[in-house]
Amino acid sequence: MVVIRLARGGAKKRPFYNVVVADSRNRRDGRFIERVGFYNPVAAEKEEALRIAHDRIAYWMERGAKLSDTVAMLVKRAAANRAQPAA
Repeated sequence: MVVIRLARGGAKKRPFYNVVVADSRNRRDGRFIERVGFYNPVAAEKEEALRIAHDRIAYWMERGAKLSDTVAMLVKRAAANRAQPAA
């Protein structure tokens, strides 16, 4: 089964996650099909913390990919941020 999930990167005590499309049988940080975004939980105020390619997420979901619980939450958060006008 194809799943959209987080792959951890970054340094010790400084996590950085790539949002990837991967076969569920592959390791968490192993081979993936496509990188569709990133999440930086320790981003500074002026750094971009979350970027997701919504068109690619929709493409893979049409083909049967499942979202992990965490990625589903992040997609929802990114959609809410996208809908808000920049002030």
